[in-house]
Amino acid sequence: MTTTAAAAAPLDLRGRTITTFIAYEVAQQLARLTDGEGLEVITEARDDVDSDMRAWCRATGQELTRAERRDGERWYLIRKRPRRRTERRLAAVISDPGLEQLLSPLGFALAAALEGIEVSLYFQGPAVRVLTHGFAERLRGLSRPFSRFARAGLARAGHLPAQDKIRQLQALGAHIYACGPSMEHYKVRGEDLALDGVTVAEYLTFMEVITLADIHLFVQ
Repeated sequence: MTTTAAAAAPLDLRGRTITTFIAYEVAQQLARLTDGEGLEVITEARDDVDSDMRAWCRATGQELTRAERRDGERWYLIRKRPRRRTERRLAAVISDPGLEQLLSPLGFALAAALEGIEVSLYFQGPAVRVLTHGFAERLRGLSRPFSRFARAGLARAGHLPAQDKIRQLQALGAHIYACGPSMEHYKVRGEDLALDGVTVAEYLTFMEVITLADIHLFVQ
């Protein structure tokens, strides 16, 4: 039996403008509902957020039964449906651990995983440091001293630290690889890795992953 009623308390995501953050929170709430139950979501009234909410519902098969603007906000009613299955795979290579340089690859990877695409990420070069204890992404050059303020501003919008995004990806089924020679060069030991389930490998292993993937992303 299904119900037409929405969840009692709307999911309030006002102030967050990063749609992968919004979609992840929505997906977590929908996972607690049964098929046919509805979830009300409140977001900022932004065209980019609205476009992405609609795209995510289409990609995952969720039913967007209402989307309306109220006093500078958007209210959505999303009815849970069985998640649409896909056989698509994304393989991405990440080489740069800079704060701004990590935003796009991890953002696209999260977007893919949230749409049910199987994601594999290969960290090489200095980016293997992203996977280590105590890592905090930093700005480049003269802006480096302002990294803490930049991270705080991004967090308010919904950009989580890189390792938190990777953990979200792992929760969504993503596979994480670290380049063995890069770890040796940058003095990263196995016990330095802050995340479980990281496969240490080289090019041939990830080339097999790339060959099986139909979406490729290389960010330098």
